[in-house]
Amino acid sequence: MAGWPDDVHFHIKTLEKAQQVLENETIAVLGYGVQGPGQALNMKDNGFKVIVGQREGSPSWDRAVADGFVPGETLFSLEEAAKRATVIQYLVSDAGQVATWPGIKACLNAGDALYFSHGFGVTYKEQTGIVPPENVDVILVAPKGSGKTVRRNFLAGSGINSSYAVFQDHTGRAKERTLALGVAIGSGYLFPTTFEKEVYSDLTGERGVLMGCLAGVMEAQYDILRKNGHSPSEAFNETVEELTQSLIRLVAENGMDWMFGNCSTTAQRGALDWRGKFKEAVVPVFDALYESVKSGEEARVKTETDD
Repeated sequence: MAGWPDDVHFHIKTLEKAQQVLENETIAVLGYGVQGPGQALNMKDNGFKVIVGQREGSPSWDRAVADGFVPGETLFSLEEAAKRATVIQYLVSDAGQVATWPGIKACLNAGDALYFSHGFGVTYKEQTGIVPPENVDVILVAPKGSGKTVRRNFLAGSGINSSYAVFQDHTGRAKERTLALGVAIGSGYLFPTTFEKEVYSDLTGERGVLMGCLAGVMEAQYDILRKNGHSPSEAFNETVEELTQSLIRLVAENGMDWMFGNCSTTAQRGALDWRGKFKEAVVPVFDALYESVKSGEEARVKTETDD
């Protein structure tokens, strides 16, 4: 793509390029809940034309007003915002997308860009019913962090890593628009993926190391320590406190190899001895988890729960 480096790092030249690409676009952020505020405010601060779509009278509507969006000028209902925009950032929840899709689909015009930050709705169309019309671009930018982190990192000047994908290129400008939007929301680095790979990795991560696995491992160690007579405080500190308040920050700053090289020899020897045993124990669980995600079983459970 002319004008873009292969791996897009955020700097002033890419911001200027993004502003040129999106100069005549109106960007509607539909949903002011989790990802919406951070992405909308970052784009607004970066000089893009941004409006917000949200249900009037909801706490999220009030939050958008508090953040400077004006009802009737830059804040509208979901459908009205979608009608007014050329880029529709569909950032309502997965369940919200299923519920609102028929109304939003009717508001799309030929040449619009339908933007997602999660591949769930499009990938699992059998469960969600979300099948975009053929006359729009369908694109994705998925920040690798919470909406609060998107905003916090932007204000700190560091940005956040994001993956991007093009599912459907009707205009011939889909990739150009995608990269520009990735820069606009404050991505410090953009790397390519597909809608399927994004949702498979995301659901696996949430159910695995990022939340489900982490919680399960912590509970298991805590329970074993308590069963063997350790106090609640001791069990908690050796399981949760030291990890979350000290070690994980050092890993983030320096990497795991550094951790192995900068702990006591007793800790290093024990960690190296047991690392492989833990990996061997959990690989079958992760295999089963990934297959459950890929087969659509996790999506089926999710949508049935929403119903």
